[in-house]
Amino acid sequence: MKKILIINGPNLNLLGKREPEVYGNRSFEDYLTQLKASYPDIEIDYYQSNHEGCLIDKLQEADDLYLGVVMNPGAYAHTSIALADCVRSISIPVIEVHISNIMQREAYRHHSFTAEACKKCIIGYGLEGYELGLRELLGI
Repeated sequence: MKKILIINGPNLNLLGKREPEVYGNRSFEDYLTQLKASYPDIEIDYYQSNHEGCLIDKLQEADDLYLGVVMNPGAYAHTSIALADCVRSISIPVIEVHISNIMQREAYRHHSFTAEACKKCIIGYGLEGYELGLRELLGI
């Protein structure tokens, strides 16, 4: 069975509550249930942390265990060279996802250090961006 890991960074545990005008009203757990049901032949694992080092540890653990990673690094996209270096250091592909269109938000969100290290960056498709990332990893 093919295995995909989804990783969410800081504050994404608050989806459904946090800035609903930007991120919507749906929790990630609710979305994940639907995503898993849509891909019953794919093992989709999920991890969320508000801590940069924990995200790095999880990416390193994922290497060679998964077909790839769909990652929303949250605000770490704009600040974390360490997370970008980790993505460059592992052998599996990472697809970066942002729920909102970061290019239409504050100027400091326009650059993503982590996206430079990822295979692809998907922005502005809401939660459906995760499925687009999954499909990219699966080649469908």
